Amino acid sequence: MQTSLRSLPLLSIPAAGALLLLAGCSTPATYVETGSSQLVVNVGQINIQDFNQAADVMVASLIDNFINAGQCKSSVAGEPALMAISKIVNNTSKQIDTDLLVKKIRIALNRTGRIQTTTTMGLGGAEDPLAADQQKAQEFFEDKKHVRLPDYTLSGKIIEERAKSGSIRQSTYSFQLSLTSRSGVAVWEDAKEITKQGSSSTVGF
Repeated sequence: MQTSLRSLPLLSIPAAGALLLLAGCSTPATYVETGSSQLVVNVGQINIQDFNQAADVMVASLIDNFINAGQCKSSVAGEPALMAISKIVNNTSKQIDTDLLVKKIRIALNRTGRIQTTTTMGLGGAEDPLAADQQKAQEFFEDKKHVRLPDYTLSGKIIEERAKSGSIRQSTYSFQLSLTSRSGVAVWEDAKEITKQGSSSTVGF
């Protein structure tokens, strides 16, 4: 049975106008550069640009004050020092993936040719279980009694402090990292604080 066009419900003029208004106000999705001023900024959470900024500062500090200063030592002659990732404590009110900070640091350190990161050992288990299994198999068949221990471990904490005055909210995120030698001495430490203010999510704030 065919339906007459006259039997179809018609939108009232106000309702149709509201739909057109909503359609006109929508913002189409576009690509933006991760480091640009067009990125959305949230006072109450850590944005990708915050992780990138903190990682850049930490990498520069570690390279300038530790690697280039001649403090980076390897236990195996002719090979880069070996670093393992220890615990990065998230002491903020949001659930975050700390690899957003650590991975960028690892990549930059690896490119220096002076430090490499092990993915077969670390706090909480191996990052790459298959590589860990291959390592164990190789040690078994070659009758090795031990593996190479990391020369350094990287640990840290991300801390959040909040404040409010009237309608203005403020959040400060402190990124803290420590590099510890095999003997248990912190051979490098640094911290980067990022503070944001606003009453709501903004773009380019």
